[in-house]
Amino acid sequence: MSEYDYDVVIIGGGPAGSTVARYTAESGIKTLVIDARESIGTPLQCGELVPTNDEMRRLCPNVPDMDDLFRTPDDAISRRTDVLSIITPSGKSLKYDFDGLVLNRVRHDEALVELAKSCGAEYLLNSFVNKIEGNSVFIRNGKTITARVIVGAGGHNDPVRRGFWKEKSLNIPVKFSLKEGNYGEDVELHFGSMAPGGYAWMFPKSEGANIGLGIQKKLAKGKSLNLFAAEFIDKYQGDSTFNGAGSLPMSGTIKTFVKGNYVLVGDSAGMVLPSNGAGITIAMIGGRIAGQVISKHIREGLDLKEYEKIWKKQMGRVMLNSKRAFKVGSILFRLPDWVLNIFFNRLTKGIIWRAVTCRRMFLVI
Repeated sequence: MSEYDYDVVIIGGGPAGSTVARYTAESGIKTLVIDARESIGTPLQCGELVPTNDEMRRLCPNVPDMDDLFRTPDDAISRRTDVLSIITPSGKSLKYDFDGLVLNRVRHDEALVELAKSCGAEYLLNSFVNKIEGNSVFIRNGKTITARVIVGAGGHNDPVRRGFWKEKSLNIPVKFSLKEGNYGEDVELHFGSMAPGGYAWMFPKSEGANIGLGIQKKLAKGKSLNLFAAEFIDKYQGDSTFNGAGSLPMSGTIKTFVKGNYVLVGDSAGMVLPSNGAGITIAMIGGRIAGQVISKHIREGLDLKEYEKIWKKQMGRVMLNSKRAFKVGSILFRLPDWVLNIFFNRLTKGIIWRAVTCRRMFLVI
């Protein structure tokens, strides 16, 4: 009989946490996911756009078995899109081929929970984690749960990250709204002073659209996120049916994901691509690696640090390119809108797209 209640406890049941749970549970590892929410998937906290599996194969060529990892059910897909438009401050549009899915994010996360449960994972909801000590997780209701491995998958304010990592990340606040109306078929990214240091978006859904933005506060000149969001979102006609907010870690992955028996994954490990804000699929890539390594650690004694090595093989180059593009963008987006209007043109179109899709921006370098 094990000296612990579970082999692995995962704090946070979003895409990262539920993916870890799926892969540990299907390996026969006794798995528990703890989440403070009453229902995983709500409230909605993001723009809901992800690449298709084929697009992911192009964007992340070193990641194997995309179809095994990403099993998005049809009822979690609100719209399929094949064009992404980058919009300059003047309204000029640069159009790119992009195979994407605009999700019903709530249903998407519910499906990941169902998949993990079907593999044998257990879930404990409406349970806030107060602290972690050693192999023990202390719940606010007074309950204590022990595990051989504890995974932090609770976002940028995850209790494992907060308690055992001192490294800071640049967190960009975002606000968005679900609006009624017909907004066309193209997904849009807007750059310029309407979203300093970040970008604004309009992602059309089967009905209405997800419209929002994220900013770097240090570049906002004292203007609040609420004002930026209101000014951009109100440009689009239609009634709002939901207003949401969140925060994205946009400085890339932290230096180490493993400390002793603690493991970080998803936003808590900085697994968001800084140049485009992609986090759902990237978190799931990290979640699968973490789940597989944890399983072998428990069953065969594999060093948990192998998780970091495999991540670097699969995603290191993509993340490095994305970090570089974000640094260039942070300089570029300090410039006046009229300069951006000149820079975003047919001659630079390829450079911009390579930056957004995490490829080397300048091929000669």
